[in-house]
Amino acid sequence: MEGASAEAGALLVFCAILRANFGAWRSPVAHRYGVPEVGGSNPLAPTLGAAPRGAALSLRSTMAVSSSTPIRILIADDEPIIRLDLRELLTSLGYDVVGEAADGRTAVELARKLKPDLVILDIKMPEVDGIDAAEALHRERLAPVVLLTAYSERELVERARRAGVAGYLVKPFRESEIMPVIELALARFHEVQRLERQVVELQEALEARKLIERAKGILMQVHGLSEAEAFQRMRRLSMDSRKSMREIAEAILLAHQLESAGRSNEPRS
Repeated sequence: MEGASAEAGALLVFCAILRANFGAWRSPVAHRYGVPEVGGSNPLAPTLGAAPRGAALSLRSTMAVSSSTPIRILIADDEPIIRLDLRELLTSLGYDVVGEAADGRTAVELARKLKPDLVILDIKMPEVDGIDAAEALHRERLAPVVLLTAYSERELVERARRAGVAGYLVKPFRESEIMPVIELALARFHEVQRLERQVVELQEALEARKLIERAKGILMQVHGLSEAEAFQRMRRLSMDSRKSMREIAEAILLAHQLESAGRSNEPRS
């Protein structure tokens, strides 16, 4: 009963909008729920209207790097002296070291809490090594990772690549090597974010277009409209109601679904 009431409520809202744009379209379901006559046509806009929904990916906004907003870095190494040296070096280069960890597990937990702009991990650490920690950070899109290690074996490099590591520094490293690796890692991470957002937007646009085409087909079938007429009516309704084309299409599909269900449930004479 709750589901039927929810569908009836949604239908009532959109029927009030549709009434001014459609002819007399009173379905058995509408009659059952006391919905006034609605019908006619629906406008379909050539654009997709409002921004795609559900595009809430947990991706961070591209950061503007400036002297007033230093890049926030989390470092992890099981050797305290290495962490101290790295902190001093990064601070001298203008970066903000917001946290330190001695193992990969703690590094991931701190990254979730502190939301740094970049994480520098040593590979060989207890509990969870740097590559496994980097994989977790990459999977959750928390921050780009630069690996810091004394090992340069091909196998480790390949593991790092598969884990989504954005940069790689081999000990002992020179001060002049740090900044380019960090800046390139950040740029690569932000570019990946941009591309992922584009993919989500394209997927949402494609899904919306499919819904719109289905709704347009229903209007053509039920009201004998041409494709252009159905398109224009949906477009006008979208503008008049200030709702996205996807919302208009969903309303039409819901109304049609309820009407079809009502017809199938009517007692046969």
